[in-house]
Amino acid sequence: MLLSARQRQELVNYLLDSQKQQKNSADSPFAISETNRGQTVIDEPFTEIRMGDLYFCQEQRLVYIGEQEIELTAKEFDILALLITHPKRVFTYELIMELVWNEDYSYYSRKAVNNHVSNLRRKLKTTQDSPNYIKSVVSIGYKFEVP
Repeated sequence: MLLSARQRQELVNYLLDSQKQQKNSADSPFAISETNRGQTVIDEPFTEIRMGDLYFCQEQRLVYIGEQEIELTAKEFDILALLITHPKRVFTYELIMELVWNEDYSYYSRKAVNNHVSNLRRKLKTTQDSPNYIKSVVSIGYKFEVP
């Protein structure tokens, strides 16, 4: 798991607070249940994120676009989990390698990250009109952004 229970709770609180600050919460790209607040680690509900047609559940390792389940490899899911739980934050290739592979990034090349992200993008683009959620930051890395 990429985030500790405390980090997940902080992320949920941040998302809920940012959602409340918006004038119209229906415009928010995040839809996280209010029941996520104040739960114990054992009783903690799933980390679920909804953005348009995209549904993500970290604990069940599920990704749906509309009604279609998206089959992801373990590394693809872990990369998506890292990016989607920190929207708009840019992750360098090295940081992705360190956080997803949990090893020194010098053992892997940027090509490994590029290949996984390329496959992930292809799988998330179910139709011609599907948005591109994962954006490249040239020569730096990637970020998750709702178009």
